[in-house]
Formats: sequence, C-alpha cells, structure tokens
Amino acid sequence: MKTTQIPGPVEQVIRRMRTIKDELDPRDGVASFNNMYLRVTELVGQQITEGFFAGPEFVERLDVNFAQLYFDAVAAAERGKRPKPVWRPVFDSRSNRTVWPLQFALAGMNAHINHDLAVAVVETCKERGTTPDTEPVHADYLKVNQLLAKIEAEVRAEYEPALLKLTTKDAEALKHILTSFSISRARDSAWATTQMLWIQRDNSLLRGMTLRALEETVAAAGRMLLTPVVPPPA
Repeated sequence: MKTTQIPGPVEQVIRRMRTIKDELDPRDGVASFNNMYLRVTELVGQQITEGFFAGPEFVERLDVNFAQLYFDAVAAAERGKRPKPVWRPVFDSRSNRTVWPLQFALAGMNAHINHDLAVAVVETCKERGTTPDTEPVHADYLKVNQLLAKIEAEVRAEYEPALLKLTTKDAEALKHILTSFSISRARDSAWATTQMLWIQRDNSLLRGMTLRALEETVAAAGRMLLTPVVPPPA
C-alpha cells in the first residue's frame, strides 16, 4: 500500500490538532470544530505531495499560517483568556449541550474562513514575496474548495439520520441555521477580503478599521449559527 508523506510543517499542524482532540471532551464544542478541521488538514496535506497543487510550497506555508490563528485561540483559552472576537461565540458556548456538534463545526469554520483565511493569505504572500494575484495562488486557493466541499458534505451527511428523527418544526428550524453557512460561499467572500486587505497592507489605520468591522460581522454570524433549537441526540 502506498503511504503518502505529508510535508513536515503540515504534519506538525496535524499532530497539534490530534493533541487538542485527545485533550478535549468529545462533547466540547471546540472539539467538534477541531475534528472537522483535522480531517480537512489531513486531506490537504496528502494532496500537497501528490501534484494536486501547482504551487505546493505556498499552500504548505499558508496551511501553517492559517492553522496558527486557530491555535492562538486555543492557547488563549488554555491561559484562561478570551480569544479574539471572531472565536468567542465558539469558545464561550463550547459547553452548551443544547447546541449540535455540527453547529459548532460550522461556527468554527465561519470564524476561521470568514476572518482568519484572508489574514493568513496576506501574511503568506508577504513572507514569500508574492501577491494574491500572482499565479498560481488563486488557482490553488480554488482547488482547496474542492477538498473542503468533500469534507463538508461528509460531515453534514453524518448528521442527516439524527435530523430525520426530529419533529418537522425543530428539523426545519435547525436546517435553516445549518444551511445559512456554506464553506464555498465563505471562501469566495474571504478571497474578496484578501484582495481588500492586500490593497490596505501599508495603511495600518484603514486595515485596522476593515478588520474590526469584519470581526463584528463574523462574530454575529457565529452567534447565529450556535442558536440552540433542540438538544442533539445523546
């Protein structure tokens, strides 16, 4: 059987996520997001070495920079501090057992994609002396969408049997919340934000205003995604 060798830095990211998984109660809302993110990162790591990406070195570094923003939120919580505003809905509600794991997974993706991703792309471009418009940065960015769509579909399908057991009213309310977020739409929006932040990269005042407005919008969406409707099955 062929064994895929995941790049060292990405493997370190994966090990950190696995450590977080082992340390958390499976019912913890942060664990629900971490599990989904781990699946995505494992898949991206495999594809980096298999010729899927035209610029694997950029994707590898972006993967590390991107993950670090989530790890920063985890580290803040471990120190007894609140993470940045975009992550607060997930971390503040993490012990709420009336919120479904899928809601936590999507709320985490909301914070990480709608805010963190653009920040990570800009940071990686600066590090590597390139731009978001330099090929193949955007082309590879779109390729990641394919991998995310696969994982998102798998995760949503895992909860379909439980949703079918709900009353019509509860099921419709929960489905309305869950379908309000799409990873593909979020990544399209994140790319637009990337281009905006890139233009503003040398204007700290304007960039700060943009990020603060983005934080408020993303945090509000996160709170909505975590609206309790009916307790998940035990």
